[in-house]
Amino acid sequence: MNHLQTFQVFPKIPEPLAFLETLSRNIWWCWHHDAVELFRRVDPRLWDESGRNPIVFSTYIPQSRLEELATDASFLGHLRRVKEQFDSEIHAPRSATCKHFGPGDTIAYFSMEFGIHESIPLFAGGLGILAGDHLKAASDMDLPITGVGLLYRQGYFRQYLDADGWQQEAYPETDFFHVPMKRARNGKGHFVRVSIAGPGGDIFADVWQIRVGNAPLYLLDTNLIENPPEIRNITARLYAADQRIRLAQEMLLGIGGMRALEALGIHPVVCHMNEGHSAFAGLERLSQTMRRYRMDLKTAHEVVARTTIFTTHTPVAAGHDEFPADMVRPYLKPLESALGTDVNQILSWGQVEGGHPDSPLSMFVLGVRMARYCNGVSKLHGLVARRMWTHVWPDLPEDEVPISHVTNGVHIASWMSYENALLCDRYIGPDWRLHPSMPDILDRIDEIYDEELWRAHDMSRSRLIRTCRRLMVEQYGRRNAPKAMMRDAEAVLDQDILTIGFARRFATYKRAFLLLMDPDRLESLINSRAHPIQIIFAGKAHPQDSEGKGLIRQIVEFARKAGLRHRLLFIEDYDIHLARHLVHGADVWLNTPRRPFEACGTSGMKAAINGVLNLSIMDGWWDEGYGPDRGWRIGSGEEYADTAYQDAVESQALYNILENDVIPSFYDRTSGGLPTRWIKMMKESMKMGLQHFCAHRMVAEYEGHFYLPAVQRHKGLIADNGQEAVALGRQLERLRRLWRHIRVLNVRRRSDGPFRVGEAVDVTADVHLGDIRPDEVDVELYFGRLKTIETLAAGQVEDMGVVETLDGGTHRYACTIDCRMAGRYGFTIRVRPRGDGWLRSAPGLISWA
Repeated sequence: MNHLQTFQVFPKIPEPLAFLETLSRNIWWCWHHDAVELFRRVDPRLWDESGRNPIVFSTYIPQSRLEELATDASFLGHLRRVKEQFDSEIHAPRSATCKHFGPGDTIAYFSMEFGIHESIPLFAGGLGILAGDHLKAASDMDLPITGVGLLYRQGYFRQYLDADGWQQEAYPETDFFHVPMKRARNGKGHFVRVSIAGPGGDIFADVWQIRVGNAPLYLLDTNLIENPPEIRNITARLYAADQRIRLAQEMLLGIGGMRALEALGIHPVVCHMNEGHSAFAGLERLSQTMRRYRMDLKTAHEVVARTTIFTTHTPVAAGHDEFPADMVRPYLKPLESALGTDVNQILSWGQVEGGHPDSPLSMFVLGVRMARYCNGVSKLHGLVARRMWTHVWPDLPEDEVPISHVTNGVHIASWMSYENALLCDRYIGPDWRLHPSMPDILDRIDEIYDEELWRAHDMSRSRLIRTCRRLMVEQYGRRNAPKAMMRDAEAVLDQDILTIGFARRFATYKRAFLLLMDPDRLESLINSRAHPIQIIFAGKAHPQDSEGKGLIRQIVEFARKAGLRHRLLFIEDYDIHLARHLVHGADVWLNTPRRPFEACGTSGMKAAINGVLNLSIMDGWWDEGYGPDRGWRIGSGEEYADTAYQDAVESQALYNILENDVIPSFYDRTSGGLPTRWIKMMKESMKMGLQHFCAHRMVAEYEGHFYLPAVQRHKGLIADNGQEAVALGRQLERLRRLWRHIRVLNVRRRSDGPFRVGEAVDVTADVHLGDIRPDEVDVELYFGRLKTIETLAAGQVEDMGVVETLDGGTHRYACTIDCRMAGRYGFTIRVRPRGDGWLRSAPGLISWA
């Protein structure tokens, strides 16, 4: 029927239960086990049927049950306990951390996706889960942060397999009446709507708000009657395949997101761009800074860049968006008047310096041009990113490319199992969730009785198996499978068998096939009479990735063999709910990426905090986390040019580790039926995860390294009508104008050597600075052991000082190098601007001898 008008009916909540409605409207409940249990105890069956969504759940509960609970003393006591915790965390006075910020100050955190809970389908994978964990940890820490994203009415796709095992995609519409969000209002109480200019006219978007504890998350929605159909579809699906829609999404996220904040009266002092998708936010922030503080463009850029963080998440080239210049120009043209410059100049900020004016706009390049702070998401990824993007800073040595790292972390309370959380409550105390990496907390993990930890893990494994059986029955049911096959699905997996989990995006570099390269050997491991194993696979391939889909089909075909179908499964439609069961209940978490293409990978961290042992290639986070007392490594961090050879070597290494180390350790039950050695490794894994890979540690590092310094810089740069920012802009302009005159001449050393350890090498150089003053630059001797005849293994820097002023703007510099170790060394001289990291790494402002 056409032209239906709709309305929503919610239950009438008795007054004693009124807090349930408040709780359902703040997603805070999803990372507090006591709050989850409060909903669940109302009706466990209906809770599961509702998809663990309190708003949907409320429409399923009979009014009589609510009336019954309103007089249930036990339930009301539970409700009061949750309410007290909610009030203490949400309505408490600001913490000391928050007091570093002024009234109304906030960090704007932009991300293309946010994975907070399975009932809010605004995520595709790890990037979104990381963003959700970031907001949750910031809320726990009372850090003033504001999330900005897009409201996708179809989200990412739902996965199902056809009869041949080939992935199919479905895009069901999300009922926004069932999402805990509301239209955002400005200070006058009016609904907020923003617009950006597009190639075919204005694009309008409504702004919605979700509360993530203390952190508001604002989402933009173009599905409005005022927009034509093609514009409404901008926020239809996450990661649209059409490049024009993808560009429109990223324009809306960045430019529209900043305009939404401004319309809400929010003026962020710091912006954090989570991946390059949101890099256009820098352009709109420039415009707003110019208006708000009455600055010109070059002055505003000094402020914006020094108060922006840009996090890159992938070492895979295809993961970085680029857009044709002609496609981008219509969006940038309307910014000319606001920024006081022409569209080609704006476009150039996203192009590699020296490139053609019509070369594509790189979202990575635009991001780093707008951000003083740039980081990868693990130590290894930082190194890979510096190597990958060295062409953006062509005159800098690779190890000095200004990309640091903050290793990702996971939100402990969101990902620890209920049973393990109860153990932590008993042995550590109720506040462990807010301070999971404190040393005294880690020491108490060892005090947990082995029997209790193993019993807790047994319960998690049982729940995982029950969940897999139910999901397998549903999968077969969708395919109209025979009754015999349905009954067979009800008996898959075994409670007492070593269970291996492999769940992640099915990209080819993640190599799900590695375990299947010797099928006979794998089959013998699975069907061993004494020490069998079972394996659970899950994950989605990108809709356009035929190779990834082929890997899924290969696994499904292998799992159909008569001797394997009970012990090797592929579970459809991997999401947060299934991920939670897997990282709680598996015994081993398998990860086989092709090094170094895993930027970080957080699923293994989630497994580790639950005592699940990692078996992984030395890539991403495991390159930092591995220790022989807490898991196993495949290889030693080698990188191969021949990928086929690499696959052959590492697949055999994987089988060897399973046969010789993993399986014997699990089935070693000499001490009263408990795998004592395994449990000891479980505790070490938990301690490692809690201490080094929790989201609270991650957010604390962002706060200490980036957020607080950026807040202080913002205060200084806008003070006194922006005098410091004006001076910095003029200085940069002056250096760019005069830098071409710098020459390094007559580099000399007092002796040609050879030298002995303990002796010194005296070096002088004449440096022509022209009109640039010596106090405006640093002249440095760059030296180190030779790697090749033209490169150094690890460069070191020694400052040179002026010892004599010569004629015509030339100065003689000198320094001494102490010979501390024997070897073959090289050195050269360079000149860099004196100033902070932003000025020192400005492309084009470095001169070498």
